[in-house]
Amino acid sequence: MTADWRPAAERILERGRRVDRRIPSFLLRSPISRIGYWWGTSVGWVWGSLWSTGPVERRAGLWVFRGLPAWTFARGGVCVGGCFLTGEARPSDAVLRHEAVHKAQWLRYGFLMPILYLFAGRDPLRNRFEIEAGLEDGNYVRRGR
Repeated sequence: MTADWRPAAERILERGRRVDRRIPSFLLRSPISRIGYWWGTSVGWVWGSLWSTGPVERRAGLWVFRGLPAWTFARGGVCVGGCFLTGEARPSDAVLRHEAVHKAQWLRYGFLMPILYLFAGRDPLRNRFEIEAGLEDGNYVRRGR
């Protein structure tokens, strides 16, 4: 992506909105998606409890599990339901703001979240969920002036 990534990011977000319009409304922000969110949070709790060697904190509305081995999560950490799983470093407020958007995405999509995220791709600059969560807060692009 070019130095000014914003126009391409907006196109990706619009494409994501078109995809969302095709998802039956009873699956979004519903009792069904809430069950998916709680399932994801349970998975996050189990995974974090198995591998975390650091403190478990409640920050920015998330359960933050620190001290996980690098192979247990992608990039700088992963949000699963209401849990953020990461390494040794204490996450910044900006990163937690980014992860809190992922939590909201889990609440919206529930069981669909991992599937939709997979189809959005691993490149954060082209992944609508990462763009929506804030590429700057997620440390994917340099913070603008």
